[in-house]
Amino acid sequence: MLDLCVLTKLISTFTMNSSPHHTQSPPLNSTHEDIDERLKNIDSKMVDLIKNEIMHKYKNLDWDDIAGLDYVKSIIKEAVVYPLLRPDIFTGLRRPPRGILLFGPPGTGKTLIGKCIASQSQSTFFSISSSALTSKWVGEGEKMVRALFAVAAVYQPSVVFIDEVDSLLSKRSESEHDSSRKLKNEFLVQLDGAATNDEDRVLIVGATNRPQELDDAARRRFARRLYIPLPEINARILILKNLLGTVCNDLDESNIQEVGNQTKGYSGADMDILCREASMEPLRSIPPDQIPHIVKDKVRPVNIDDFMSALQSVRPSVSKDDLAQYIEWNKEYGAIRQLK
Repeated sequence: MLDLCVLTKLISTFTMNSSPHHTQSPPLNSTHEDIDERLKNIDSKMVDLIKNEIMHKYKNLDWDDIAGLDYVKSIIKEAVVYPLLRPDIFTGLRRPPRGILLFGPPGTGKTLIGKCIASQSQSTFFSISSSALTSKWVGEGEKMVRALFAVAAVYQPSVVFIDEVDSLLSKRSESEHDSSRKLKNEFLVQLDGAATNDEDRVLIVGATNRPQELDDAARRRFARRLYIPLPEINARILILKNLLGTVCNDLDESNIQEVGNQTKGYSGADMDILCREASMEPLRSIPPDQIPHIVKDKVRPVNIDDFMSALQSVRPSVSKDDLAQYIEWNKEYGAIRQLK
């Protein structure tokens, strides 16, 4: 049976080469937007700002670059990637959701998933944090959101990744500032798709570490809400192997298994910090006055003792109480099939 990643690539190649329904986005340096109807009422300076600071050229990513999360990846491929590749097939009831929410502890790969969606669906990738939107463009946030989605529509298929989306779409209150309320309302309009054509292929991916702080209206508009949990043992081992591939080491399978067993509760980011700390141990064993002159090949490989030492100083960053909140929120609003 064909692997889904392989199938994605085959579909991608087919749609690029032969599908009459595929419309290629203009190149990043194109002047196409100057004459596009969707940008006629948009400030050209904002368009340039979006192209220079928010629209990104991503490196090609494969689902294998993301350790574990098999259920999440299968849902995303079915609900998002394939529809973006084949809009002629995914119509009517099969039409993809306008927005998906990725929630869970920090450091679990939510941003990487957003980039992989764009890569696998051959989409233009737009990335912005809510904090930047609310602070960098004070008073201009509403216009910036409108401009962002107009540009995304021009360069479709597009993936708009919003980090820290909870700070942008937090629960509304009577004390809320007028500019904040307008920004929030504009974003909700865009998430609804009311300001765009029904056929536009623009996906909004929101990422948050605090899903419980989202406004109810925003939560409802994210039709798919996927829990991105801490990596399980097999995923931690894969992360270890990937990271160790960048440094000379003499760890065997049993050593890697031991480290994997001792890192329960570590996020992907925690695993990265752990490996970095262990990789420094061989250098610390060298007298400081010799480091400027030592031959690289004379630095000993990283070993299991280095990891045992690193484990004493690098601890999990996510508390058990926080994990319990994520699991509870997932039970109420997320894809409960993820729970075991």
